[in-house]
Amino acid sequence: MRSQYIAMNQVMPLQEDAWLLLRNVLIEHQLPKGDLLLQPGQVCKHIFFLQTGLMRSFYLKDGEERNVAFTLENGFVTDLKSLRSAQPSELSIQALEPSTLFSMPKNDLLQLYEQSHQLESFGRRLLETLLEEQEDYAAWFTLYSAKERYNQLLKKQPALVQRVSLGHLASFLGIRRETLSRIRKLK
Repeated sequence: MRSQYIAMNQVMPLQEDAWLLLRNVLIEHQLPKGDLLLQPGQVCKHIFFLQTGLMRSFYLKDGEERNVAFTLENGFVTDLKSLRSAQPSELSIQALEPSTLFSMPKNDLLQLYEQSHQLESFGRRLLETLLEEQEDYAAWFTLYSAKERYNQLLKKQPALVQRVSLGHLASFLGIRRETLSRIRKLK
């Protein structure tokens, strides 16, 4: 539980009493490589903290998978739209490696917010951080070329480039695998 405490303190420092309340609602999950954490049609009812492993979030459009996020250790993953609206998800979240996650059920979190102002602030900060990541990803396609997106990814998350297949990376960058291969050869 120590690593969760440290990672969650990066979102916002938590006092010991707030951490103890939060720790009581965490549910551990072991997910084998390839298994889905969330699939289209399910309502997302949790925010997940990834302790070990690697996750990808993707949409299926016209029979093609389109990666929109990767989550590394000590990161959080969810479908914000489904979580907030209680509508069925269009997103899939899949383990790319064997993964250990801890879920925080939305209903439990809402109850904790009533018990602890600090946890309410933590929840708001966490959701703002997740939303900011989505907005940054969307802006990539307006502001940067494919080569610039790849270079930014190399700079911000070099471990990701080493752990994710070329096909998944190309999809995430919004380019074909062949284009990514050409960009990588220019390095």
